[in-house]
Amino acid sequence: MSTFLIVDDDHASCRTLRLHFHAQGYEAHIAHSAAQALAEQGRLAPDVIVLDIRMPGKSGLDTLPDFKRAFPGAHVIMITAFHDMESTIQAMQRGADDYIQKPIDLDELDAAVTKALRYAHSEAQGVLVGDAGADRGSMVGRSRVMKEVFKTIGLAASIRATILITGESGTGKELVARAIHRAGPNPSGPFVAINCAALVETLIESDMFGHEKGAFTGAVERQAGKFALAHRGTIFLDEVSELSHAIQAKLLRVLQEKEFLPLGAKAPQATDARVIAATNVDLAGRVQDGSFREDLYYRLQVVNVNLPPLRARKEDIPDLVHALLARIDREMRRHVRRVDPEVLRCFGAYDWPGNVRELENALMKAVVLSPGDIITLDALPAHIAQRTASACATAEPPAQGSLREIEKAHVQRVLETTGWHRGRACAVLGVSRPRLRRMIRQFALIPPPGAPTDEDDTHADGGGLHR
Repeated sequence: MSTFLIVDDDHASCRTLRLHFHAQGYEAHIAHSAAQALAEQGRLAPDVIVLDIRMPGKSGLDTLPDFKRAFPGAHVIMITAFHDMESTIQAMQRGADDYIQKPIDLDELDAAVTKALRYAHSEAQGVLVGDAGADRGSMVGRSRVMKEVFKTIGLAASIRATILITGESGTGKELVARAIHRAGPNPSGPFVAINCAALVETLIESDMFGHEKGAFTGAVERQAGKFALAHRGTIFLDEVSELSHAIQAKLLRVLQEKEFLPLGAKAPQATDARVIAATNVDLAGRVQDGSFREDLYYRLQVVNVNLPPLRARKEDIPDLVHALLARIDREMRRHVRRVDPEVLRCFGAYDWPGNVRELENALMKAVVLSPGDIITLDALPAHIAQRTASACATAEPPAQGSLREIEKAHVQRVLETTGWHRGRACAVLGVSRPRLRRMIRQFALIPPPGAPTDEDDTHADGGGLHR
């Protein structure tokens, strides 16, 4: 049974709240001042504290840090009759978990209580993320389709062939380009990225190939272009489909002749830069409609790396969350190291139209909104939580049936959520690896095609990072 501590100098409000909580099966205690409530330290261990801000003596706001120290396991819901932004901000900054205004709307209070209790449960069940040492250049994935991508990177990196990376927006095309560069023959050379869609049409030629002093109005000094800067390294042309026909022709010459002509120059310059291009559109279709040169298309895709959308490799989501959250937490200087298993399950139910970039954005927002060290469903962006609510509900184990059936459904769901990574499944279930092996045999659970073997993830690194 959950225990509540109501701290308010309004006696009538305290009685009403205690009756309300009792009616829902909770144990509720009352204190009419902060000092009286803090004196219960050691005798009470409340799960939720409902704390009024304005009271005689020290206010709830001033004593909030004292409550957090005295009752470290409790979640604090602040209540106040004063509707001012400053109090709300101060309350949340000092550690409040929620904030409700008087007169209290019981539906709003119940929602806050449900959130607090769910968070407390999640803290006990959360998956520890830890610091995977992830960086922006790391690639994550153990799915079959990503293993094929890694193989192609390994084969293509050692040769100087031009590479075309295709895939939806947000799938990580620049990460692939950087991985190819790092695995190539000159990883210490420069990596120069150009977003072709972001360049101003009148300046794109100068930006890519450079110009001499006086080449055009405003050219007050000589400027090296991106191809010159990328010499003996890699130049990455993102959204290459957006180049004009004129620039396509000049790029074709660079690929054919290994040289370019800066604006205003009399002699061409040689380049040894490897060209990697990327697009999120059907480039073959652009060739058919005449907006992209066919000869350039074939020059660019000597090797093609096609990145699958996140919805086609959902088994990679736990590893992606592990790596992304570790980096986000480090960069934002937070200590959000755990994820509620329900969050991972809902992530698996969502289709991620924005792909890995959307997942990263969702985690970043969740880290900002999480009051403690764990991400729960309440911290997810509304559009993700709402779309996955029904899917999550249908994934719950049956309410009826034997204990064996319920346990089997739970173990199977955890294995599916973690992509059959047995190490992560053990962490979620709180069992040893031998115990998990016995459960898999006992329940006759069969891994899907492409799932890692027990030996695979025993020897795999903790973060699933591929460099």
